[in-house]
Amino acid sequence: MAAARPTALQTYSRTAARSARLVLGEYSTSFSLACRMLDAASAAHIANIYALVRLADEVVDGVASQAGLNPQAVGDCLDELQAQTALALQRGYSTNLVVHAFALTARETGITEKLTDPFFASMRADLSVHRHSEQSLREYIYGSAEVVGLMCLQVFRAMPSAPAETPAQAQLAERAARSLGAAFQKVNFLRDLATDSRQLERVYFPGIDPEHFTEARKRELVADIETDLAHARAGLPYLAPTAARAVRMAHDLFARLNRQLDKAPAEQLLTARISVSAPRKALIAARVLATGHRWRAPDPEPNPGPAGQAPHVAQLPLSGGPHAA
Repeated sequence: MAAARPTALQTYSRTAARSARLVLGEYSTSFSLACRMLDAASAAHIANIYALVRLADEVVDGVASQAGLNPQAVGDCLDELQAQTALALQRGYSTNLVVHAFALTARETGITEKLTDPFFASMRADLSVHRHSEQSLREYIYGSAEVVGLMCLQVFRAMPSAPAETPAQAQLAERAARSLGAAFQKVNFLRDLATDSRQLERVYFPGIDPEHFTEARKRELVADIETDLAHARAGLPYLAPTAARAVRMAHDLFARLNRQLDKAPAEQLLTARISVSAPRKALIAARVLATGHRWRAPDPEPNPGPAGQAPHVAQLPLSGGPHAA
């Protein structure tokens, strides 16, 4: 019996998902690599989330202004994207392929405007806030990164192999997801210190003068990131094995980048963009594949403290389909 032809909506949705995978592959080899650790359906959901996040990020980080839009028009573009997203969450359809793909994932996994609204609020802050206070930075990181971790957690909870959670375990898993998002964002802030301050005129860390960045301040920031990474590792037991493996892959890539930032002189962060080499990424991937989701420190690391966005990698034997390391 011949297979039924896909409906027009199925074809459109499949095309939307392909567009999201294209965005992911173009902008982040690190998250592309982590997604290859997932089953195809979950990898597609993560790509759909990443694509919307990247689309909004590009609006505020220079693409719209390079197209000739003034600041007011850039803000209008972000407002339009948020409105498109809200409508798509209600309708299950959008004329914007990336938004359509995100809405399919959101409706299937339970992502609501409770998470998308803080995200767009943080993106909007990038258009007007040039120096953060401690409070505004906490709010910004929650909206720009922690809610993205919570979106991904929704995908992982929808996996057939996801373990049952007690209320206490659910809280721990959510704390871990937020901590991982926060760690990724802070690593990006530290790595992109020069670009953010000189090209985008933004200083995210309170009290920092990028032109006089000290080794002592850098060590404080690295230690804070280590604490977030430690909290994130504590959430691995509450994920399905394939999800834990993908999360560990992303964790280990950014942990490696954080160690490289720690080793680099503070002044070097103002003249060079530190990154994880392709061979090192491949080594990390191989180690994760060999050991599964069981975490162990790959190199001696400092005590993380008390709990509290590369070359083609398709040749790696990876199964399946958040500022890159």
